[in-house]
Amino acid sequence: MPFNLPIFLTWLRVALIPLCVAVFFLPDTVLHASDRNNVGAMIFFLAAWTDWLDGFLARKLGQTSAFGAFLDPVADKLIVAAALILLVEMGRTPGWMAMIIIGREITISALREWMAGMGSRGSVAVAYIGKLKTAAQMLAILLLLYAGPLLPGVNSLLLGNIFMVIAVILTLWSMVYYLRMAAREFSGKKIDV
Repeated sequence: MPFNLPIFLTWLRVALIPLCVAVFFLPDTVLHASDRNNVGAMIFFLAAWTDWLDGFLARKLGQTSAFGAFLDPVADKLIVAAALILLVEMGRTPGWMAMIIIGREITISALREWMAGMGSRGSVAVAYIGKLKTAAQMLAILLLLYAGPLLPGVNSLLLGNIFMVIAVILTLWSMVYYLRMAAREFSGKKIDV
């Protein structure tokens, strides 16, 4: 297993997951509710930022690896799933939205694995719609974890759920896009099931 700065940042993101979740379960005697929101949102922001930074550094430093390419999306899916489950538990976003997003992540991950086994992983490589979906998800989750004042008259929970609806729409759109790309690949091949 290679070890370099981008992989370290990915492992850091994985390590931040339980820390982000644990902050929200601290008693008021340790950390007041609004402070838990602030600290939890900051930890999530740091994790989301490392997602961008590790990819940037891997390309810039020429430190891409098969292990890094495997670990990075796993870390992304873990932090998003953990945060969504936490938000549903706290009543800040509806469970059906979390189920759609998590279900899509599992479906597309399985599809990519299957396509890789067929030697066609490139046909379901990350597309621009997937990047938009991720940006909307991360912003929605950040706003919902923060759950505090932004500007006068701007409710971060309402705004976060608006971005969550956008994320769900982009999630479904990107899933259809990836399934169509895979279907094109399947149309010309014999498939063993």
